[in-house]
Amino acid sequence: MEVVPYKDKEQGKKEQVAEMFNNISKRYDLLNHVLSMGIDILWRKKAVRMLKPFAPKIILDIATGTGDFAIESSRLKPTKIFGVDISEGMLEVGRKKIKAKKLDNVIEMQLGDSENLAFKDNFFDAVTVAFGVRNYENLKLGLSEMFRVMKPGGHVVIIEFSKPGKFPVKQIYNFYFKAILPTIGKLVSKDQSAYTYLPESVSAFPYGAKFLEIMNEVGFTETKSIPLTLGISSIYWGSK
Repeated sequence: MEVVPYKDKEQGKKEQVAEMFNNISKRYDLLNHVLSMGIDILWRKKAVRMLKPFAPKIILDIATGTGDFAIESSRLKPTKIFGVDISEGMLEVGRKKIKAKKLDNVIEMQLGDSENLAFKDNFFDAVTVAFGVRNYENLKLGLSEMFRVMKPGGHVVIIEFSKPGKFPVKQIYNFYFKAILPTIGKLVSKDQSAYTYLPESVSAFPYGAKFLEIMNEVGFTETKSIPLTLGISSIYWGSK
């Protein structure tokens, strides 16, 4: 059964995810950094460092949200970064942040469907995604689109939640994700569904070796998975 934010609605996952992020967009950054205790910032920095030796000039940040990964990627001094997201509410917040940082000449935020990207084949030197691939309606199609728009010799770097397997991290993680996080999320964002959807979507996501298999199926090479912070998240790497 497909995991969706609002179980009482008949919309597809894509529409529901867009609605959910529109609902929580104003409080998203605060919640994100508080709930992750700021560790998500370090994860993005590590992912961007992996791209540094390749000096990508044109970067696509998929499921860009409020633009944190795009902003971090600007340290690579690219000529252009395109951020794409299905939530106009998140993009609106992101555009304000980008303008405040005087990066609006480098980063362009666009409303768009990550499973049907409005870019030509072999266009980007690098593709980045942070905490977005588990929200795909069709994961394989979304990865295929990343592969299509990336130049031969380009690289993709994906950050996504995983499930730690070792005691006691596994038990603490499960308690935090299922009890603490939805409670705080509801209090701050006023949208409980958003923060019950998060653990459900993580639980359903084919992380680790299974995700690498799908990356390989769509054509990515040199794929690898790097666990982060005791297995809470992973960085996935692939080349074309």
